[in-house]
Amino acid sequence: MSAPNARSILEYGLASGNTGLVQLLGLCPLLAVSNNAVNALGLGLATVVALTLTNAAVSLLRRLSGRDVRIPAFVMIIAAVVTSIELALRAWLPELHAVLGLFIPLIVTNCALMGRAEAFASRHDPARAALDGFATGLGFLWVLLAIGALREAIGEGSLFAGAGRLLGLPALELSAPDYPGFLLALLPIGAFLTLAGLVALRQGWRQRRGARA
Repeated sequence: MSAPNARSILEYGLASGNTGLVQLLGLCPLLAVSNNAVNALGLGLATVVALTLTNAAVSLLRRLSGRDVRIPAFVMIIAAVVTSIELALRAWLPELHAVLGLFIPLIVTNCALMGRAEAFASRHDPARAALDGFATGLGFLWVLLAIGALREAIGEGSLFAGAGRLLGLPALELSAPDYPGFLLALLPIGAFLTLAGLVALRQGWRQRRGARA
């Protein structure tokens, strides 16, 4: 079987195999951290880096570990990468690290990392594996960011509030001072409803495209 090309890898990670919108993996951080856009962006970028580095490392080491120990080896690689990311965030973005808290080390438990390591990275060269990890992480990031932005905009009438303090990017901050707010969007049920809405929109779009075809 021929190796997948870059376009098919990107399409799968961003759309047809999207972890958050199609496979519904990693829902714990997807729903818990998406109460605003800054938190969503921070965790999403950390996940992109974790998936990219993990896939590349697994691919590089795939011939050095036997099949009997491959799962423990994958777990060790994932844990080492995520720990490095957490330490980097603590050193360079301590306020964002404090806000995200436990959800940074919990990236280790995201099924997408183990799934892509086993299904793709362990069977392909490092370049394709890294691209697959990047595409998968980017797909997770855009869904996480969409949910966070929608919940923040509807719930508080703002967008990227706190970006100056947490990310050093005050230019991203937008707000509507007279907006009354909508508490339901900020509660946990708001995360489930927003994700359900995105899934429904995707399914409706696919059905319409299939009907036209």
